[in-house]
Parts: sequence; C-alpha cells; structure tokens
Amino acid sequence: MAHPASPFLSVLILLLIAGVTALIILVLSGKVLPLLKPNNPKAAKLRVYECGVPIQQEGARHTYTVRFYLTAMLFILFDVEAAFLFPWAVNFKHALWTFGAMLSFMATLLVGFIYAWGKGAFEWER
Repeated sequence: MAHPASPFLSVLILLLIAGVTALIILVLSGKVLPLLKPNNPKAAKLRVYECGVPIQQEGARHTYTVRFYLTAMLFILFDVEAAFLFPWAVNFKHALWTFGAMLSFMATLLVGFIYAWGKGAFEWER
C-alpha cells in the first residue's frame, strides 16, 4: 500500500516555484549578474524626478497639518463602513434583526459624519 503524499508537499512545491521565479527575475534584471544589463548612467537619469514638479531643496522634513491626518482617518472610517456593508448585503436573508443591526450601525456612522461635517472636517480651504 502506497503512502499518501504529505499535505505540505504542495506548499513546498509552491515555495520552490516562487523562489526560482524570484531568482530568475533578479538575474534578468541585472541585480545578480550585471553583465546582462547595460550600465550607462547619465546626469539626467540620476536626477530625482517628482512627477514634473521641480525639486524643493528645503529638506525632507516638513510638517503636515492636522487636516491631512483628519482626512485620512475619515477615509479609513468610511472605508471600513463599506467593508461591513458588502458582506451584509450579500448575506441578507430577509431577517428583520439583521436589518435593524445594520440600521443602528449606519445611524452611528451618520452621527459621526454629521459631527465631522459640523466641525468643518470636510472644508479644504481654511
């Protein structure tokens, strides 16, 4: 009677394929064997390119306003709301208590949205 293959054999094969693929990519890009890639740096190629915006020489450290972080937090809040709405919409089976739970969740988020709007969190020019 033959022994069944180890359940980790497929994981091992996947890791081997991933490692070989990574090695092939490194070799072809010239990181491991630089002979395959021509190296002719010019001043224009070595300059930093910031999407067409001229480089500012004031340094890498500058402060952001609190408004930037507030906008990021609001985005995360309403993105999480959408992440909770999709599974609920897919699994909604006409149960009244799930509809009530989602309405209470939406009401809580609506109160937070109205509060943020009242505080001026969505106004950019201030």
